[in-house]
Amino acid sequence: MAHDESRDAAPRPARSRDRMGGLVKGLQLIEAFDSAHGRMTPTEAALRVGISPAAARRCLLTLCELGYAQTDGKQYWLSHGALRVAYAYAASTRLPRMLQPALDALTERTRESGSLCVLDGNRVAIAARATARRTMRVGLVMGSHLPLFCSSGGRVLMAALRDDEWRALVASAAMEPYTRHTVVTLDGLAGLIDECRRIGYAACDEEIELGVRSIAIPIYNKQGATVAAMSVSTRAERMTTAEMVNQLLPTMLRNQEWARSRI
Repeated sequence: MAHDESRDAAPRPARSRDRMGGLVKGLQLIEAFDSAHGRMTPTEAALRVGISPAAARRCLLTLCELGYAQTDGKQYWLSHGALRVAYAYAASTRLPRMLQPALDALTERTRESGSLCVLDGNRVAIAARATARRTMRVGLVMGSHLPLFCSSGGRVLMAALRDDEWRALVASAAMEPYTRHTVVTLDGLAGLIDECRRIGYAACDEEIELGVRSIAIPIYNKQGATVAAMSVSTRAERMTTAEMVNQLLPTMLRNQEWARSRI
């Protein structure tokens, strides 16, 4: 599951007089950097976020001044100072702090990589991550993003929404196939979401990346509301989806009960 990209489960507030345009542009520029855009000129960055090159240059110079970015005079890239943002989230947000130990224990017990997923706009964000010693792959870390419609965590999170809500989220981004197995029709997706509601978990069988399978379950709070999804991924040659359900799901469900009594 490799696709890194960036946003928040809560509805975005409407534009108001209190909105700081410069802060918006600066945050958008930070989010514009990814594995495919590690270094950018102001013009390239401006195209990524839809602002003028002059505005992008001013924002990037400000980020450099604050230690979030660096430049050689032509290109800009994020510096180690940007880690302060990730640390602030990890240190101040209760959900990943509470569930990281459970995620670590799950990964240690199953020997497969696990993630805590939350809804971030029309994508899935990785809020916490535990990687097995026999690492499945590289590229998925805290802050990474996955497509909502074809990830197991995304389907669990959509199953907690009303049909009109998840359909609106899916409609806001193209359902493009990542592999030949990707389900890209609304009817097909609706069937999978209904199945998730019925059986209590969702699966992704080589839909994001060939050779990678995952299953996910909802994480509930004490009121019974879904606040996140916990997923486990493995290489396809190690386990079939049915074997994942038989061998990994019982441990995942114990983590689900543990979390529900504490959140």
